[in-house]
Amino acid sequence: MAEQSKIPQATAKRLPLYYRFLNNLHLQGKARVSSKELSEAVKVDSATIRRDFSYFGALGKKGYGYNVEYLLGFFRKTLDQDELTNVALIGVGNLGTAFLHYNFTKNNNTKIEMAFDADTSKVGQSVEGIPIYHIDELERRLEGVQAAILTVPGVEAQAITERLTACGISGILNFTPARITVPEEVRVHHIDLAVELQSLVYFMKHYPLEGEDV
Repeated sequence: MAEQSKIPQATAKRLPLYYRFLNNLHLQGKARVSSKELSEAVKVDSATIRRDFSYFGALGKKGYGYNVEYLLGFFRKTLDQDELTNVALIGVGNLGTAFLHYNFTKNNNTKIEMAFDADTSKVGQSVEGIPIYHIDELERRLEGVQAAILTVPGVEAQAITERLTACGISGILNFTPARITVPEEVRVHHIDLAVELQSLVYFMKHYPLEGEDV
């Protein structure tokens, strides 16, 4: 959708939160929802929700709220929920194994299809039906995969990344501390759990939430 290029990135990041809550409401048989109810559920203020929805022309009616089925269908299309994105996991350590067990079961549009590791004791096994291949088979096995989750040691991250992008991977979720370099057409989201925890502790100590409007 061409108009999506006009949506602020902050709004785009909130769309999956809205979609998950609306899907739960739909499963419960609820026909409408107010911005206040949405606000309390997803922890985003009502004004922000109304502004986010206005980018799509999805304005509710005063005294009625939003039509759940309409919004759910709209966000399903916007988030490409009907189009499956196949994902590869690189690195089957503790964190990688946890991802294989979880496999984003609450999402309709993302699925880990395969995993890779250098440990020969893991190669040939499967976790939750997901096969684990040797990292040397990466180039041969990646056909049809669009994104990768990187949970390898930091020193190996850049070399693996270059192999992934050479295979046509266009998105990488990087859980290593390394700041990998990719071609400009490839999107990377860095998630350093140690940094996030350190940030959380800092804000707990120096920015107490009491009385703060967040």
